[in-house]
Amino acid sequence: MENSKSANKNKPQAKKQGKQPAAKGKKMSAIAKMALQARMDAEEEEALRLKEEEELKQKEIEEEKKRQEEEKKKKEEAERIKKERLEWKKEQKRLGLWKTPQQLEKERRDREASKAFIEQGLVKPTDESQPRGLPSGKRAKKESVEEKKEIEEAPVEEQKEVEEEKEDDIMDDWENMLEENDINLKQDTTKLKPNQLLHEDELEKVEEKAKPPPPPPKVKKEKKPAADEPAQEFKAPVLCILGHVDTGKTKLLDKIRHTNVQTGEAGGITQQIGATNFPDYALRELIAKLPNMKIDIQIPGLLIIDTPGHESFSNLRSRGSSLCNIGILVVDIMHGLEPQTLESLEMLRKRNIPFIVALNKIDRMYGWKPMQDEAFFTTFNQQDENARDEFMRRARETVIAFAEKGLNAALYYENPDPEEYISLVPTSAITGEGIPDLLGLIVDITQTRLNKFIKYSPQLRATVLEVKVIEGLGTTIDVILANGEINEDDTIVVAGFEGPICTNIRALLTPQPLREMRVKGEYQHHKSIRATAGVKISAQGLDHAMSGSQLLVAESEDVIPYLMEEVQKDVAQIFSSINQKGKGVHVQASTVGSLEALLEFLKESKIPVSSINIGPVFKKDVMKAQSQIEKGNKKQYATVLAFDVKVHQEAVEYAETNGVKIFTADIIYHLFDQFTKYVEDVKREEKLASGKGQDAVFPCVLKIVEVFRTSSPIVLGVDVLGGVLKKGTPLCVPDKNNLIIGKVDSIEFDHKPVESRRQGQGSVAIKLKGMTSDQDSLMVGRHFEETNQLASWITRNSIDSLKEYFMDEMTMEDWKLVKVLKETFGVL
Repeated sequence: MENSKSANKNKPQAKKQGKQPAAKGKKMSAIAKMALQARMDAEEEEALRLKEEEELKQKEIEEEKKRQEEEKKKKEEAERIKKERLEWKKEQKRLGLWKTPQQLEKERRDREASKAFIEQGLVKPTDESQPRGLPSGKRAKKESVEEKKEIEEAPVEEQKEVEEEKEDDIMDDWENMLEENDINLKQDTTKLKPNQLLHEDELEKVEEKAKPPPPPPKVKKEKKPAADEPAQEFKAPVLCILGHVDTGKTKLLDKIRHTNVQTGEAGGITQQIGATNFPDYALRELIAKLPNMKIDIQIPGLLIIDTPGHESFSNLRSRGSSLCNIGILVVDIMHGLEPQTLESLEMLRKRNIPFIVALNKIDRMYGWKPMQDEAFFTTFNQQDENARDEFMRRARETVIAFAEKGLNAALYYENPDPEEYISLVPTSAITGEGIPDLLGLIVDITQTRLNKFIKYSPQLRATVLEVKVIEGLGTTIDVILANGEINEDDTIVVAGFEGPICTNIRALLTPQPLREMRVKGEYQHHKSIRATAGVKISAQGLDHAMSGSQLLVAESEDVIPYLMEEVQKDVAQIFSSINQKGKGVHVQASTVGSLEALLEFLKESKIPVSSINIGPVFKKDVMKAQSQIEKGNKKQYATVLAFDVKVHQEAVEYAETNGVKIFTADIIYHLFDQFTKYVEDVKREEKLASGKGQDAVFPCVLKIVEVFRTSSPIVLGVDVLGGVLKKGTPLCVPDKNNLIIGKVDSIEFDHKPVESRRQGQGSVAIKLKGMTSDQDSLMVGRHFEETNQLASWITRNSIDSLKEYFMDEMTMEDWKLVKVLKETFGVL
């Protein structure tokens, strides 16, 4: 009450005091003026900011309207062109100048038959210079009509030759492709394939047939479109997809394929053996979604290996180099770099293959609003601030993870130097976001940095990707043709388990187009296939063919012995890794490529290899490992390291009964970890069984951080200041005249028992057990203090045991600590 009264008494005074600054005749203080001016400035800045925001918003609205109008115009233009194209096609069919694939094939066969008859002298060659009848049947202006017909026939003949080289499935869908890609054909005429441009020019001339014929110089100029010639120089680059399990490798490939299939362009994207071929017009359709970016596509397309992962990548090898031109390393943005990601990264670096990183699963981020199949910039600009911030945070974490591995990385649109920095492309395999960016960057890199490596060459380069048994065909090989041409009845040479294989191609096969996949007639037969392509080869004697082997074609019988020796060089090189003394582990892998990668890793890890094989592990393979025991070699050598292969039950049972260990893994690092742990266990068992090294005491210095029990058994919380703390280590107190307080009976970390602890691995709890009755009676606080440091009690015998049996476990810092303790304890 008294407080409230005093407050009420003070109110008038406070009110009076509050009015004083505004009293008449009083001037505002300098501070008040500054405060007023600051407030006015702030209000002015706020008003200016609001005005700018309003202008910016209005500008965005206008730009959006403009964009919508442009899109509307594009759609109208597309409809108009499509309508004109349909009318144009009808006119060509009416004139009889539109030839179906069946007609072209019939003419090709007629030409071949005619050529054969002429060579045999059964018929006389016809005079091609004689004039032929025209579909119109007109005789007026005979010279110009004949000249025009002659000019028209040349492109048709060129078209036939090119169509013969193409696959039948592409030919079946050529009409649909023209309809679906009218806009691109109109805008990018100079980028089209030679046969497409010539065919269009020819048909445009026919449309003008009713009008006076064009001057001869103009027609001759159109006959040889020089702008299209460079496109013939390039082949489709081979692209591999690598990454950790469950990062979305397969889904990413499926999404790229599905993006085009659902728009009715299945005939453009052809499913080949072991690969998917994306032609240039299919790429152009996707890349067109990139805002403010135009890429002149000069490559005929991309060949993406269908089976993602390290195994297919390892098999894409020929004469020691990889057939893979560029790689996509898929990284889960939610998890960063994972073990198999690092393994794939190492493979790419060793083979010196350029690659980009697909930063996948951006749709998993909290608050992300997906936009189906859009470019990253388009979808990123539609996200709210929280989603954008989370993306940037996770992207920075990935950049840091690469930096920890000694690699520079940056988001592809911020990349200061693509040759020095790895480009990160944000993608979503579920929504398709970022896929236009991914393909656009791949095309740009292959055409600029790799243009020397993707030029077509007639010299054959091919590799066996897989060996499969197909019902009705027998054993077949899936081959990636990276350069050159391969024909039916060619004599081929590949490496085999039982020596080189020489055989003749019985059939060249590819699947039906995606939209025409049927149970019957699963494969299409081809007389010839040109790079770049994936093809299944059916031939006799392929039962023992090796995946990862290079495939060579013999031009004559004289070169077959040389080619046989050539294909076996890879195998001979692999066998050179085997220990000549017969000591080491047995190694089994799925393919030549993966076996080569594993052997290289084991060589770096100094693990000897006594025998190798490819394929599933059988009893005979386990018997090879068992021979190490019979020869009296080390127990750890009686081991089978099975990399990415199945192990038959009979082999497992035989190994268990004969003391052979089998380790299986699909990641090299995991296989290595399993084996090294086993080796450590074997060595420890041998030392304990023989009594060797019993006197060994590892050096350590401990700091007491907490006392849990002061008397026997003493329990302490300690930090390792140096060396290594192990179970069984005798401890002493140097400050108490080297008082021995017992040996370490147990070590616990986070309430779990551990065998040892080093500096920086966290505090541990130890229980001491006295080695004598006097040591059992010692107490903390009476015989030594909590502030005293502890050290391992070493002697001359313990130092000698360390030198003889534990050199591999001791570090240089450990030996320095041994020297200090030796001087402290007066050990000679």
